Amino acid sequence: MKNETCVIRPFDMATDIESLSAIWFDASLAAHSFLGRARLLEQRKLIEDLYLPSSETWVACRQETPVGFISLLDRFIGGLFVSPGYHGRGIGRRLVDRALTLKGSLSLDVYTHNDQACAFYAALGFREMSRRPTDDDGLPFEIAHLQLNP
Repeated sequence: MKNETCVIRPFDMATDIESLSAIWFDASLAAHSFLGRARLLEQRKLIEDLYLPSSETWVACRQETPVGFISLLDRFIGGLFVSPGYHGRGIGRRLVDRALTLKGSLSLDVYTHNDQACAFYAALGFREMSRRPTDDDGLPFEIAHLQLNP
């Protein structure tokens, strides 16, 4: 069911941390399995304590239940995650459209091993600007820096 009805609303620190953390974890297990479950469990605490509270986050809800979110650091997409059961329904596209409307241009970093995400961003018009052989923690997971200037 493509482009199903969802409402995009601002992040609510008091009620959203647990559900967005679960969305992040489930989506990360599916998309970033190469990182390993143990590493993702470590990162989950940072998502809850640091990344969500310090970013501008928009939440996609279906019937008031969060199903995805986008976190922005100015024009940089720090994270875009949709519950795996809702992939392919236009939710990620709607979140990017909201961010683009707010910011005018966007950039992000993506693991090149995440083929689905790379294809998604390419379909939206993001262009690769650079690559680096390691991630932010210095681990050997290649990262591509993408930019969208409509």
